[in-house]
Amino acid sequence: MSDLPRKAVTRTAKLAALPLGIAGRATWGFGKRIVGESAELVGRELQQRTAEQLFKVLGELKGGAMKFGQALSVFESALPEEVAGPYRAALTKLQEAAPPMPTRTVHAVLEERLGEGWQGLFLEFEDKPAAAASIGQVHRGVWHDGREVAVKVQYPGAGEALLSDLNQLSRFSRLLGPLIPGMDIKPLIAELKDRVSEELDYGLEAQAQQAHAEEFTDDPDVVVPQVVHQSDQVLVTEWMDGIPLSEIISDGTQEQRNRAGQLLARFLFSGPARTGLLHADPHPGNFRLLPGGPEGEDDWRLGVLDFGTVDRLPGGLPATIGESLRMTLDGEAEAVYELLCAEGFVKETIELDPDAVMDYLLPIIEPAQVEEFTFTRGWMRNQAARVADPRSPAYQLGKQLNLPPSYLLIHRVTLSTIGVLCQLGATVRLREELEEWLPGFVPEDPVDGEEAVAEA
Repeated sequence: MSDLPRKAVTRTAKLAALPLGIAGRATWGFGKRIVGESAELVGRELQQRTAEQLFKVLGELKGGAMKFGQALSVFESALPEEVAGPYRAALTKLQEAAPPMPTRTVHAVLEERLGEGWQGLFLEFEDKPAAAASIGQVHRGVWHDGREVAVKVQYPGAGEALLSDLNQLSRFSRLLGPLIPGMDIKPLIAELKDRVSEELDYGLEAQAQQAHAEEFTDDPDVVVPQVVHQSDQVLVTEWMDGIPLSEIISDGTQEQRNRAGQLLARFLFSGPARTGLLHADPHPGNFRLLPGGPEGEDDWRLGVLDFGTVDRLPGGLPATIGESLRMTLDGEAEAVYELLCAEGFVKETIELDPDAVMDYLLPIIEPAQVEEFTFTRGWMRNQAARVADPRSPAYQLGKQLNLPPSYLLIHRVTLSTIGVLCQLGATVRLREELEEWLPGFVPEDPVDGEEAVAEA
């Protein structure tokens, strides 16, 4: 039996209470304004109460509700600073903790999937979970060969819970929209639904993780744990210690923040080039800082977890991204516009001014214009406000652009990673990573014949 809140009616009732709670708090806020309290103060308190209720419910339900909360968490840095605090606290709790499955349920799953003598596979197994996620929880153990391992056990009924929650959340996505200014919630939920079957399949996750583990073996900067054993609903991998990125965000030194940001950017762009896979769940709970980088114990490496959601890109990231980014930096407005039209970012029925498109893009790609860039919450808020304000030309133009389905996950992962970089407040040499790893960003050298003609 599942120990997610079991009955669909119970889960639906909890989620359905969210918009009612938001509406109730809005009425409460209106009443307080009538008696003379500042609208700004009332609004701030209203958002704080909304954040606390939303993420409390999402964390309790796990499943799709928690997955949605984790997806939102990386956009916290787009919120106005005066209301970001409550969200930040609630989201951090959501990323790292959730109510655990009872021990009897964990043992039942392990017996069903690993066999009656499953205890014999382990020298040690800790019943208390070390971490919880949207569809499973992780237990620490020692495999029979002496390796420390992480044992990921899927919640029974997780698939049904994921789909039920996301269907329910999509029904009142308009009410959730104000949580993150400038972000359309409904496509995010639709995309999460599309990924449900993949994330439930621990066989696919094991393949993706092992591909990364083999590619990054002995890498000086990135560590991915090896897969030890996999069966339905159970995934055993090598254990990885380290400082969760959420702790670096809240308490890390500037040196740690910068190093984490640089390595996160490196992993984002190098992963597809090296493995043909894009890690598509870049929230802070999936990353660790580990001591012992290229400069010794005082240096840091990036540990990467959870490969349940990946985008399969056999040729790496599309060269169109690098080409359009390079041409935008070079001021080639007409060429950029033609490329965007050819790739479907501008529909055939729409005609836009290439220079206006350039004006829209340039502020977004500011981090690639300079040798190094400091990502801040203020910069992220300015970008969100620019594209979310109906009075802004950027808002009007953005509404006319289209995101082709093949770019949807790449777009979300890139935005999410930028969100984490802004949470870190990291100074990153982003252009260096683009030049190294992004296809199309650096023009190809001409072939010998063309070079000879050019010289002549």
